[in-house]
Amino acid sequence: MNGITSESRLSCFLLIFIQSCGGRTGVHGFKNLGTYKVAWMHFEQSAILTVHNHVITRNPRISVSHDKHRTWFLHISNVQEEDKGRYMCQINTVTAKTQFGYLHVVVPPNIDDSLSSSDVIVREGSNETLTCKATGFPEPNVKWKRDDNTKITINKTLQVTEWEGEKLELTKISRLDMGAYLCIASNGVPPTVSKRIKVSVD
Repeated sequence: MNGITSESRLSCFLLIFIQSCGGRTGVHGFKNLGTYKVAWMHFEQSAILTVHNHVITRNPRISVSHDKHRTWFLHISNVQEEDKGRYMCQINTVTAKTQFGYLHVVVPPNIDDSLSSSDVIVREGSNETLTCKATGFPEPNVKWKRDDNTKITINKTLQVTEWEGEKLELTKISRLDMGAYLCIASNGVPPTVSKRIKVSVD
């Protein structure tokens, strides 16, 4: 399935489905089952979640529903990162029938202040490396720009309006390099986040 939804009902027959953290998802199971019973399992955790109308897991975010016993749905509310993985729905026919689906849980970007640079004072002519560590899934893309939109001086021969990567290396810093730098982290999952780092020259 392409895209991200805050609430979705997704087919168990799909190989991949996607859900954002904190949202709600419903996993679509088998149809027209008659008197056969359906069980839902989290495959990697080897955990039985539901059997027919009964919720087995102690996870209060899990529930099950059906459309007059014809179509069965597994519901996961307030989706968390640990919910990711392969899910299996199984019916108790003479030869048990199973189908699998995979839940990818996408996580918006977050900048880890403890692993990222803070405001710095540097000596003129010295070098400084600014670091911006971002987490999330998919892995965030980190870009740098100056707060006033002037160019970033990477070295004597290279000036750019934008720099990509967790680290921004400033060499032979002059007073022209003074000011605020923004690191911006994005991964297609809103919101995009940023951190402002001020560079002062002594």
